[in-house]
Amino acid sequence: MSVISASQLDLTFETNDGPVQALSDVSLNIEKGDFVSFIGPSGCGKTTFLRVIAALEQPTGGEVLVNGMTPDEARRARAYGYVFQAAGLYPWRTIEKNIKLPLEIMGYSAKDQKDRVNHVLQLVDLEGFGKKFPWQLSGGMQQRASIARALAFDADILLMDEPFGALDEIVRDRLNEELLKLWARTEKTIGFVTHSIPEAVYLSTKIVVMSPRPGRITDVIESNLPRERPLDIRDTPEFLALAHRVREGLREGHAYDE
Repeated sequence: MSVISASQLDLTFETNDGPVQALSDVSLNIEKGDFVSFIGPSGCGKTTFLRVIAALEQPTGGEVLVNGMTPDEARRARAYGYVFQAAGLYPWRTIEKNIKLPLEIMGYSAKDQKDRVNHVLQLVDLEGFGKKFPWQLSGGMQQRASIARALAFDADILLMDEPFGALDEIVRDRLNEELLKLWARTEKTIGFVTHSIPEAVYLSTKIVVMSPRPGRITDVIESNLPRERPLDIRDTPEFLALAHRVREGLREGHAYDE
């Protein structure tokens, strides 16, 4: 069952220097429970596409449906949570109060807020840190708190815009492992933007390769890796073959643009 469906999507930004086409003829179906990574060069429209799904940008052509609704209807129905590149935590609110913020806005009861905050803190392995302020946590812990905030109202879809890009490799590896465990426990449908080929291959059931602007989909690669993925799976022939195909797809996308 498709939970996200894009058909012939176009998006052109009007700028002071004239129109800029960010997306061109993008069609894609994301099925329930998929972990889909979007990869491509800077400026190829990965984040723009994610923002269209989240009703943060409006397409100029084509159609996007989220659970059979328009993105704006899906937003009002609380169909998805969104994790930005930066954790975006308010420094004057504790971690638990940062996580509570969307619940407060949505009008959840005080008891429900508390129960949900405790639950998501467990999910992201931040039990005992709810009373801390963001500046008292490492970058990786702050990003986990940001993920907890997006999970707090239990949306079926999680949209993640390069959430680990600013972290060092060791922390990133650990959070990749934790994200896979979280995905397995919650069975969310995840859309994930990344610049990293190993990250895309390690995390995904499906990898969407995009060309330089205007962003087009040049390849959709189905992963044949098992759902249980220790980090050392990255040394296997199957993993390396997938990474090679992604790399070739990125090269072909550049050639297509020239």
